[in-house]
Amino acid sequence: MIDPKTSISECISIGAEGLTLSLSGIQVDLLSRYVALLVKWNKTYNLTSVRDPVQMVSRHVIDSLSIAPFVKSDNMLDIGSGPGLPGIPLAILYPDKLVSTLDSNGKKTRFMTHVKMELGLNNLTVINSRVECYQTESLFSEVTSRAFSSLIEMVQKVKHLLRDSGVYLAMKGRYPNEEINELTKHTDCELVKVVSLHVPDNVGVRHLVILRKQ
Repeated sequence: MIDPKTSISECISIGAEGLTLSLSGIQVDLLSRYVALLVKWNKTYNLTSVRDPVQMVSRHVIDSLSIAPFVKSDNMLDIGSGPGLPGIPLAILYPDKLVSTLDSNGKKTRFMTHVKMELGLNNLTVINSRVECYQTESLFSEVTSRAFSSLIEMVQKVKHLLRDSGVYLAMKGRYPNEEINELTKHTDCELVKVVSLHVPDNVGVRHLVILRKQ
């Protein structure tokens, strides 16, 4: 358990080490500044129910980074991103990848736009739209979601934005057995695997469901 008196940057470094991720000093600084902005904006706009900065690191930042080994595409879309999770931490981790974050909530996309400007995240694009309404000619190779709906609803709403053979990375809590059983009736995607995620200092159970568009 991380000492509450530990600085945010130290918490991020310790958490990343627990994931066997190597962060540069610049990346630790950017993630720390992101947490600071989230704390500041959260007081007014209620972007997350997590109030404590140290808890924000483990439950939001490190949790988001836990799927890093499974991010393979250079052009990904994060749907229902909220305050930018997991999209913004992944954009900081992978500055050479193009990351788009999408949310229908205006205050959350304004926050993400502010983060993009403040941190100079040139590889980040913020989209204010409902996912089923968003249209683009440039389809994505990967779609991530962290706090979205059921697997079947995610596939149905986002399939028009994903390339053929593209990959869905859906973050879940407990093993979503019922959702997976429901998904087997859907012919537009196949289940690749379900991965149990270990997130340092996060007491919750975490899984990543990996699907491929057919």
